[in-house]
Amino acid sequence: MARVLAFANQKGGVAKTTSTINLAVAFKEQGLRVLAVDLDPQGNLTMSQGFNPDEITRSMFDVLIHRLPIEHVIHEVEVDLAVSSIDLAGAELALSATIGRERALEKALGAVKDRYDWILIDTPPSLGLLTINALVAADDVIVPVQCEYLSLRGLVQLENTLQMVRENLNPHVHIVGILPTMFDGRTLHAKEAIEILEENFGDLVFDTKIRKTIRFAEAPVKGSSVMKYDPSGKAAHAYRDLAKEVLNGAKAREHA
Repeated sequence: MARVLAFANQKGGVAKTTSTINLAVAFKEQGLRVLAVDLDPQGNLTMSQGFNPDEITRSMFDVLIHRLPIEHVIHEVEVDLAVSSIDLAGAELALSATIGRERALEKALGAVKDRYDWILIDTPPSLGLLTINALVAADDVIVPVQCEYLSLRGLVQLENTLQMVRENLNPHVHIVGILPTMFDGRTLHAKEAIEILEENFGDLVFDTKIRKTIRFAEAPVKGSSVMKYDPSGKAAHAYRDLAKEVLNGAKAREHA
């Protein structure tokens, strides 16, 4: 059965989408079966694989609201991708009136979990019902955090939300790692942000740091991950390092 990994942070622009697709492709390079799920109405993950969300007729909206089997919205690209569309913006309102609204994604994924080793979920920049659905469906959470002080403050709010999810909906979900992103080693501020993270979260902070590079902006324009766009570049190597860290951590927890 697949292990479900959600990328969550209510702050936008922290490289959630970039990390979701590139870690997914890095896993696939390791021979793993991977599904990426775009749960963000902005559809950035969907667009980064060459789709126009405005032209998509069936998306995760239909899966969550109309109970369409998730297989109908999965497309084979660099990895298998369950696509998003702008309709998803109305999902929170539509879901709010349904019974079991927090478990819609968990139920949808149940039908395909045996086909994959990993399912990675990209969430919107909020702690609303879509993100709650991701946290309820997830085994693990990675929190991408931009290396600046204001980005660190949102972690407390996310941890409070996770605690409520654990108490009421999914007792097993927990943060497996905090991923420093947009790291610029030339600035003192970025180094201080890493120090603050490590002081507060210790071993939860991944050794891998995702550095700033123009490649992350260029790759989606080509409908591609960085792993495919610049496979031998530093950015691709960073996500391969992250894949090793995540997989080693998962093995260690299995044997613990």
